[in-house]
Amino acid sequence: MFSCWLSRQYWGFSTPTGRIAHLIRGSLSRTLVLSSQRRTPEFSSFVARTNTCGELRSSHLGQEVTLCGWIQYRRQNIFLVLRDFHGLVQVVIPQEESAASVKKILCEAPVESVVQVSGTVISRPPGQENPKMPTGEIEVKVKTAELLNSCKKLPFEIKDFVKKTEALRLQYRYLDLRSFQMQYNLRLRSQMVMKMREYLCNLHGFVDIETPTLFKRTPGGAKEFVIPSREPGKFYCLPQSPQQFKQLLMVGGLDRYFQVARCYRDEGSRPDRQPEFTQIDIEMSFVDQTGIRSLIEGLLQYSWPNDKDPLVVPFPSMTFVEALASYGTDKPDTRFGMKIIDISDMFRNTEVEFLQDALSKPQGAVKAICISEGAKYLKRKDIESIRKFAADHFNQEVLPVFPKASRNWNTPVAQSILEEQRSGLIRLMEIQEDDVVLLTAGEHKKACSVLGKLRLECADLLEARGLVLRDPALFSFLWVVDFPLFLPKEENPGELESAHHPFTAPHPSDLQLLYTEPEKVRSQHYDLVLNGSEIGGGSIRIHDAELQRYILATLLKG
Repeated sequence: MFSCWLSRQYWGFSTPTGRIAHLIRGSLSRTLVLSSQRRTPEFSSFVARTNTCGELRSSHLGQEVTLCGWIQYRRQNIFLVLRDFHGLVQVVIPQEESAASVKKILCEAPVESVVQVSGTVISRPPGQENPKMPTGEIEVKVKTAELLNSCKKLPFEIKDFVKKTEALRLQYRYLDLRSFQMQYNLRLRSQMVMKMREYLCNLHGFVDIETPTLFKRTPGGAKEFVIPSREPGKFYCLPQSPQQFKQLLMVGGLDRYFQVARCYRDEGSRPDRQPEFTQIDIEMSFVDQTGIRSLIEGLLQYSWPNDKDPLVVPFPSMTFVEALASYGTDKPDTRFGMKIIDISDMFRNTEVEFLQDALSKPQGAVKAICISEGAKYLKRKDIESIRKFAADHFNQEVLPVFPKASRNWNTPVAQSILEEQRSGLIRLMEIQEDDVVLLTAGEHKKACSVLGKLRLECADLLEARGLVLRDPALFSFLWVVDFPLFLPKEENPGELESAHHPFTAPHPSDLQLLYTEPEKVRSQHYDLVLNGSEIGGGSIRIHDAELQRYILATLLKG
């Protein structure tokens, strides 16, 4: 399965297993018009205007145009700037006595009023061009004007540089939607969904299908919203995912289909969760993991915005074990380093008591991360806050070590560690002047998890001090694969439960382990991660009835 959440750019896709097949409708794409041959959209068709505000250029000089838009601002009652979704243009208010009525309309209309103007496109006087505006070489000399709607006083200006609180933006959502950023986001989403449909339907023979919103409960997974019906005691559920419909359509012979599905989950509000969202849901038959990953990479590459650097495929991949060991999470942000280093071997014969205790236990390890220039940018209170965070959230002791820092903030324990292994630490972790090492010891998974969280906390602190670790313009995609098929139950570690869902196929290389050491079996689940956020996930499904029965009846019987 693989599903893609568009409302928060969360991608995902869903696939029953099988061998990868040739395109069933391979000739289809050759008979269709591709995007490169698509005509330029007619933004002014069927409406009163002749042009949009943002499209006028020197090539339009001398043309008579009609524009509709919002008054962005006015200067000295001589000029005003008109805005629509396409951009800005300067309008010259006529000063002649014969045009007094036009001047009155344009000078008295409050900012953000909606007007319609007609006039001639002329060049700006020499030296008055504005190279920062796409329309900066021209202006429109107005002949007629009509006030379509007058604006009252607004709670904030419609300018992107004006800071507004999130609460104020949500309260006046209809005003916030006028901003450039919101207009850009909505139009970008529309363009990407259209190109995804084009890629899937026109180039690869997928069928776009819509499934019902009112349905019955789906067992397992997230909590669902319940909708009462007219019949007493009977309810509908809003689908958390079109899971049951997927199986019906696959069995029904639709071997490759997708849908832009609205999903609903009655979960608590969290930064990466919301009650409703949209996902691209893709189903394929006769495919393996390599095939589905190639499809998704091609889909993203094809629909990627033109104003961004093109995507390079294939995306890198990393196993779940590698991600946890190096980044402390299964959704690593690979835009910056600060990787977790295992330094256990360095301390096998240590005299430091808490390191001895950790290494003597099963899965015990000593782990560390190096914060570049941490001693230079972090304050003592930051270091204490980091230690407190680890203790409060993970019940784990984290020790800051300053091997080459000018400040001597080392505790006696840290000093003992440096006396034993200063040169080894500096060499292994490539420590430079003013770097700080965060060291912890304990069970492998727990130690990695705490350092993974602290890695992100430290990045936040350093960026707050002016360093740039995570380039906001960089899109770092990563496939995470080979997740465990089962996990021990929290309430009873002696029993197993599915790490994702009981229909995920085991890794082909691990089939024999199902009958001997099922806790070591890897799954055919895969996640797509972007800049530290999981934006999609899916799995190859079990299609062997005997294998499915064995997993459900024997391994998951508890």
